[in-house]
This record gives sequence, structure tokens and C-alpha cells, in this order.
Amino acid sequence: MPHHSKEEKLAAFGRLLDVLDTLRAKCPWDSVQTNESLRPNTIEEAMELAEAIIENDDRKIAKELGDVLLHVIFYAKIGDEKGQFDIADVCDKLCDKLIFRHPHIYGDATASDSGQVLQQWEQIKMREKDGNKTVLGGVPATLPALIKAERIQEKVANVGFDWERREDVWDKVREELNEVERELVDGHEVDREKEFGDLLFAIVNAARLYGVRPDNALERTNHKFMARFNHIERRAREQGLKLNEMTLAQMDALWDEAKSLHLGE
Repeated sequence: MPHHSKEEKLAAFGRLLDVLDTLRAKCPWDSVQTNESLRPNTIEEAMELAEAIIENDDRKIAKELGDVLLHVIFYAKIGDEKGQFDIADVCDKLCDKLIFRHPHIYGDATASDSGQVLQQWEQIKMREKDGNKTVLGGVPATLPALIKAERIQEKVANVGFDWERREDVWDKVREELNEVERELVDGHEVDREKEFGDLLFAIVNAARLYGVRPDNALERTNHKFMARFNHIERRAREQGLKLNEMTLAQMDALWDEAKSLHLGE
């Protein structure tokens, strides 16, 4: 697919705004939507985009980006109808924020790597009028726990609260694993949950230090496991077998078959 010129991109965006204006005025569904009614759909669209990214499907990514973009301009349209803001305000405020938060590009600051950029970013947000008042103030309460753990660790690291050597994190992971094992022997259910939480938090920390996004990593493993287990189910059906009547050895054999086919990878 050829690259489009800036003029073509602007024209396409303008067409999208015109289409939404028409739908908002004439469509029985679009005309009655509110911020609150759109919110669940927005979350769903964001999750579908995340899934397309994990699948590395460019055509699907483009489609899902369109769905997310529709929601962005829909909220802006509702804001315009209320007389609060419109899509131009959204774009201008975003540009102003990006310029302000990138002084190494638009100002006199310097940053030689992405780590320094992130540190500057957090420091700048603390100074902004409407910015975060505390280091962890910008972590959304509704984030999924795995992503929230990573964001917490990133934010405190950006103000210097981090491991001096990333290799040292493995001592922490082993320590938390040992505590889990002890709790499983002589602990209580609540303590087990606490220790498993500490272990997961340490593993997320290790992933972050080694440049791995833990949510992406786990989702790829989920995808791989599902593909391989679906193979077991399909092959069992072909052989006239029911999973709950198969031996573990029989299922393991089909699992190994799925691995040899590199399913889910």
C-alpha cells in the first residue's frame, strides 16, 4: 500500500469527521450515544487492538485503529455539542503537551537514550499545572493488575528508586519464590495470596529490567497455550476420544505433537 501525502491524510481525516457528523445527526443509534454509553465499547475496542498487535496482523491492526479513532472523534463530537471542547482542542492540547514534555527536541535539554527521556517525562509531569501531584498519582486505578505493577515500577524507577544492577533482581525473585514455598507448607490462605502477589511483582520487575513487557509476554504465552490445547481437542475428536476420558500420557503426546508443529508461535 503506497504512503499517502499529508494532504491526503488530512482529507481522509476530514472525511471521517464529516461521516460522523452525518451519523450523529441521522442515525438512531449514533444520535443517542453518550460518554457513558460509549465507554464499555471503547474498552472493548482497545482490547481488540491489543489482540491484533499480539497477533502481529497489520491488516487487523489498521482496522482496529480505525475503531479506536472513531471513539476518539465521537467523544470529541459530544464535547463539541456540550460546548466544552472539540477535536481541534484535543489535537492542540496533545501537541502542546508533547512539545512541553520533549525539551530534548524542542528545548535545551538533552537525552541520549529512552531511559533519560522517561525520567524527564515524569519530572515534567510533576511540574505541570494539571499534572501528577505524586509520583504514583498518574497510575489509573482501573488498570489490569499486571500492567499496573509495571507502570508503578516504571514510575518509581524514573525518580531513581530502582535496582543499581538489574542482575540483582534475581535474588529478589528467588527470595519471593522461597517465601511462597514456605507459605504453601505452613501458612494460611491469605498469606499465600500475599506471597504469590510479591512473587508476581518481582517477576514483573525482572521483565521490566530486561526490556520485556510482561503483559505482552503473558498474552503471547496464553495465545500459544490455547493454540496447542485446541490442537489436543481437535485431534482427540478426530480419534473419537473425549478429553475427560483420556489419560494424561495421551494428552501429553498430542501436546508434544502441537509443539512440533510450532502452533501458536
